[in-house]
Amino acid sequence: MTRSDFKTLIAHKPALIGMVHLPALPGSPKYRGDFEAIIRFAEKEAKTLYQAGFAGIMIENLGDVPYFPEHVPNETIAALAIIADRVKRNNKLPVGVNVLRNDAHAALAIAVAAQLAFVRVNILTGAAVTDQGLIQGRAHSLLRERQRLHGEHVAVLADIRVKHAEPLVQRDLAQEVEEFFERALCSAIIVTGTGSGKEVDCDFLMQVRAAAQGRPVLIGSGLRVENAAELLALADGAIVGSSIKEDGLIQNPIARRRAEELVKACRLIK
Repeated sequence: MTRSDFKTLIAHKPALIGMVHLPALPGSPKYRGDFEAIIRFAEKEAKTLYQAGFAGIMIENLGDVPYFPEHVPNETIAALAIIADRVKRNNKLPVGVNVLRNDAHAALAIAVAAQLAFVRVNILTGAAVTDQGLIQGRAHSLLRERQRLHGEHVAVLADIRVKHAEPLVQRDLAQEVEEFFERALCSAIIVTGTGSGKEVDCDFLMQVRAAAQGRPVLIGSGLRVENAAELLALADGAIVGSSIKEDGLIQNPIARRRAEELVKACRLIK
């Protein structure tokens, strides 16, 4: 496997990555004790995304609140690796993983073990003030670890000024975007709103798009049927969660009808 898996995904029109938001995993406060049920849930959600026409899937430990800032425990990594492997084996789409809040090294280890196509890193470079405290990007160690693990097939998708956080200082945006690609070596930049399900700021997205100079830019929150045409004109694709859930609520399962309607709306965009 090579990073061409992600390149194939991003070339897909529409390049939509659907979220598999997991309930609480073993060891976290809200875990209810049935791990096999979580695996079945993840497989069902992934199947729904495939049938609806999504181009990729991302697994995330949404239910593990309150989140560790950076280093999740071993049981979380083990659980995510098992789930990721099962999801990947049972569908034909590229699969990625995000380990909240910002355990990029765990995500990479899972991706290498399960032969996933990509990871999402909320804070790859710079520093941000979050509800978990101050988190610092560690691109330097992550990319070296990827090299050491022969994980070159794993693309790194990095948030810029990520949701549920504020940058420690404001920097020149064009320079920041350039450094994401050239100094942090990310494969794509993700632009979000202020929180999960919140629409991105079009002016900010436009500035990131211009600074990226043709390199991949993804929308990371707030894409809906109603705004798909406007937003996807400024991006290469989107990561979608809340808007395709039952009643549009992030904690609910995916509603196939809503997922299909979004894919249909995106396919109509010229």
